Amino acid sequence: MFEQTFKNIDDILYKDSGADSELDYIGQTSWILFLRYLDELELDKKDEAELKGQPYEFILDDEYRWANWAMPKTADGKLDHHKAMNGPDLVQFVDGKLFPYLSRFKEKADGPKTIEYKIGEIFSELKNKIQSGYNLREIIEYADALEFRSTIDKHELSHLYESKIRNMGNAGRNGGQYYTPRPLIRAIVDTVDPQIGETVYDGAVGSAGFLCESYAHMTKDRDNLSTSNLKTLQENTFYGKEKKNLAYIIGVMNMILHGIEAPNILHTNTLSENIRDIQEKDRYNVILTNPPFGGKERKEVQQNFDIKTGETAFLFLQHFIKILKAGGRAGVVIKNTFLSNTDNASVSLRKHLLETCNLHIILDMPGGTFLGAGVKTVVLFFNKGEPTKKIWYYQLNPGRNMGKTNPLNDNDMAEFKDLQKTQAESEKSWSVTITDVKTDTYDLSVKNPNTPEEAPLRNPQKILAEMETLDAETAKVLVKIKSLIV
Repeated sequence: MFEQTFKNIDDILYKDSGADSELDYIGQTSWILFLRYLDELELDKKDEAELKGQPYEFILDDEYRWANWAMPKTADGKLDHHKAMNGPDLVQFVDGKLFPYLSRFKEKADGPKTIEYKIGEIFSELKNKIQSGYNLREIIEYADALEFRSTIDKHELSHLYESKIRNMGNAGRNGGQYYTPRPLIRAIVDTVDPQIGETVYDGAVGSAGFLCESYAHMTKDRDNLSTSNLKTLQENTFYGKEKKNLAYIIGVMNMILHGIEAPNILHTNTLSENIRDIQEKDRYNVILTNPPFGGKERKEVQQNFDIKTGETAFLFLQHFIKILKAGGRAGVVIKNTFLSNTDNASVSLRKHLLETCNLHIILDMPGGTFLGAGVKTVVLFFNKGEPTKKIWYYQLNPGRNMGKTNPLNDNDMAEFKDLQKTQAESEKSWSVTITDVKTDTYDLSVKNPNTPEEAPLRNPQKILAEMETLDAETAKVLVKIKSLIV
């Protein structure tokens, strides 16, 4: 129902001189969608208050509410062209008044769990890039037609928004940091299996794919969930941190569309937190994440960690181990070179992981899993609180070259999801006991001992002899054919 609306908005952004990439398209669409959603949320809150006989105080002042600046309407519900701003006037209002007003909510917010915090963070960092007020007017009118108030509408919008995130991830190298293939996320979530009452954390939240899929996993039996369960899921279950401005708004918007009203996502650099300051109250039951790989951190950031390294992903892994509760479970995507790098930091980190956590599964993903990234990855599944005794490996082989036209799908992950329950051996899976791991390097490289042996190459003399025999037989057949023609 709404697919054409999203396409129309993209077409307008394509024509506008201020937005020139998929990253811009989703960023600009997101702030407009957020304000449209906020308007619907306020109307719902107002209705709830009236049913209880209570007054409702709107979050936004009258001048900045959607119905007044974006879509003033006549009595018959049509756009009031006498009141609606357009062209340069609209851009001047958005840039000069609306964004500065909304950005000040950062100072008013009581805490990061509030919707006021989200407003302030989003609009203090994001900028309007739509230069034509006429284009902006068209986009606003399309956005006004979107509905957020029913579960069915939100479900469709969430799928369309995910498609936009996927397109952004395919757009190039920079886009890949926002998108982890959803079939991989679902397999990780199903394996770790978060339960209602547990807290779920992603310290590199990106587009919030892990948190959204965890919410879907934990509400699959929604009809049997109590009001208390649903409140817990809404308010006290999912937590994230995100450094990048665009990723922050995408993550917040994605969670909203998946059903989380005010996502608990902090706009901060996770690695700026000293892991020595993490206390029990800061810890989480479940960690599901794909931290950025390939980045480099400054020396002052490295001082926050016991094992000093410039590799961003290795700092994140230390953070995750520290912030996981005792008995907690984690699924972490990381570059496969983590398993075998011989530098001191890598060896020390593998030793630390094996001694403090039970690293029970390593899932080896094929090249092409992450479009445009150009690296191979593995997924580490570990529980905190007891040392590793045995590691079960699974080497995913989809039987095809993966890429933009052949991406990872849920069927590719089916065998892994089935075998990991019993950690059975197969041509793609095997186990390694910790006593077999060399303690000088703690090398955990993927070396499949169960790969079927290829048939030995045939002797060249035998191949030539067979070719001569076939040639002789062919010559006899040709002689017979010629005799028939004559």
